[in-house]
Amino acid sequence: MAKIAATDVAKLRKMTGAGMMDCKKALTEAEGDFEKAQEIIRKKGQAIANKRADREATEGCIIAAVNGGKNRGAVVTLNCETDFVAKNEDFVKLTRKIAEIAVEANPASLEDLKGLDIDGRKVGDVVAEQTGIIGEKIELSAYDIIEAEDVTAYVHPGNKIATLVGINKAGLDVQVGKDIAMQVAAMNPVSLSEDDVPAEVKEKELEIGRDQARQEGKPEQIIEKIAMGKLNKFFKESTLLNQAFIKDSKSSVKAYLQGIDKEATITSFKRFSLGE
Repeated sequence: MAKIAATDVAKLRKMTGAGMMDCKKALTEAEGDFEKAQEIIRKKGQAIANKRADREATEGCIIAAVNGGKNRGAVVTLNCETDFVAKNEDFVKLTRKIAEIAVEANPASLEDLKGLDIDGRKVGDVVAEQTGIIGEKIELSAYDIIEAEDVTAYVHPGNKIATLVGINKAGLDVQVGKDIAMQVAAMNPVSLSEDDVPAEVKEKELEIGRDQARQEGKPEQIIEKIAMGKLNKFFKESTLLNQAFIKDSKSSVKAYLQGIDKEATITSFKRFSLGE
């Protein structure tokens, strides 16, 4: 049996993130071969991941990041089973690293992101290994990306909500993008403007307005007008450009932006929230 030095155990732990005892056992089984020991740890992680596949991973960490040019942003969700793990520094660091890899590589889908390289291994494999290391179901469950002339990322304290906002003009004060990204986090708009609200959502709001008007005994000939009024109120409350700006309720988000630059507008946004 090969003699396993403490320095070798520490080296394998640094390479894999596995616990000291797991590293020692893997090196002992592999008779000191680091490559074989890493494979043993990977297989253990995958086996535990398979056993825990039917468990619910409802906690987690959400991180948004932008590239150096500030013209692309990515947001990812890494789920786990408990809030204790979600707050763990290494877990947050892994989520952030995956977000940074995503924003640089610009993968077309979540599955493509899982296939990207992270420290010589695949993102998906590293996530599966974490299940073996941590002992909880770990799942990379969501990913999205936006591109614009200027992209801002915002992560709400606690890493449960993260947003991205794209603006059509670069060079604006950084606080502008941050203000709007925080608006998205706080107010959860359904779309950018009334033009982007799905037809079925509009019809549902109209129907609610009609029903409310009839229950209030309004004359049938003005029912549609009342319903349209309620729909317009919905647009004002639920579409980003029309929402009251959280820092100045007398101004809409659109008016706030145009007060800074008449040609500035929001081109897209994303909002990820744990449990939504």
